[in-house]
Amino acid sequence: MKNIKLFLVLATALFAWSCSEDDLDSKSIFENETVAEQNEFDKWLVQNYVIPYNIDFKYCYDDKESDMTYNLIPADYDKSIALAKLIQHVWLDSYNEVAGENFMKENCLRVMQLIGSKAYNEDESVTLGVAEGGIKVTLYNVNEIDVDNIDLDVLNYWFFKTMHHEFCHILNQLKEYTTDFNLVSQGKYKAADWVNLNDNDAPALGFISGYASKEEGEDFAELTSIYVTSTEEAWQAQLDLGVVPVLDNEGNPTGQYDSTGKETIEAKFDIVKEYFLTKWNIDLTTLRDVVQRRTQEIYTLDLKNLN
Repeated sequence: MKNIKLFLVLATALFAWSCSEDDLDSKSIFENETVAEQNEFDKWLVQNYVIPYNIDFKYCYDDKESDMTYNLIPADYDKSIALAKLIQHVWLDSYNEVAGENFMKENCLRVMQLIGSKAYNEDESVTLGVAEGGIKVTLYNVNEIDVDNIDLDVLNYWFFKTMHHEFCHILNQLKEYTTDFNLVSQGKYKAADWVNLNDNDAPALGFISGYASKEEGEDFAELTSIYVTSTEEAWQAQLDLGVVPVLDNEGNPTGQYDSTGKETIEAKFDIVKEYFLTKWNIDLTTLRDVVQRRTQEIYTLDLKNLN
């Protein structure tokens, strides 16, 4: 059975709009428009997402907000509550702590959509999340969350890493990184063939993950998201996979090692760190430390009650 590869998609849907309070009319354009009564979760979202960040948190399935090329199911209500609280604590509040509250208010996404199931692709990959036009992020596989038995690996892989990856795309759209980054692995990106590159084999080729080998933008976002969601030990272990034995013509170890892959990743990551520091005044190591601490705190959170 072939391995299912997972990836993130950045959809470059460009759109904009503008309005002022003078443009608003209290009369609806729909004669028979009805407004659904807010439940307790809706009210909690207004206080924790809408008012402080202007984020429209959509947990109910909406065809207009979903990719109809996939066969999808809605996110469970209780698991949506849990994920909303987890993302607030581990993602939103980490940036608030490091960059100040205005940073997320000014640069954050504006729509978050939850989908209960996985999104399978024809190439046997699975989409973790989608960022559209620097304004919306969709998260899949929400129903995988077990509220009674929190699995940090599941949360980190499917949601925390995805949020940092997609948010990196949004920041890159607002402020571009230097083209020097694109030159480090120039000619080595695999485009659609990235699905055949295992994460453990990628570092030897100079990529932090298989998906990072797809193209420059994904490489940049993968370096960012994997770093901040990894412990120092896990990060170094992944880098060390970029040091491989040198073999002779018969395939036998010579006793020497080639560290080109690790050095390539480190060269690109230096550019990533410089970008966040100079463009956004964010030290990635400080952000990583805060994310790691807040990630460990999730076991103390009440993920069932709205408080």
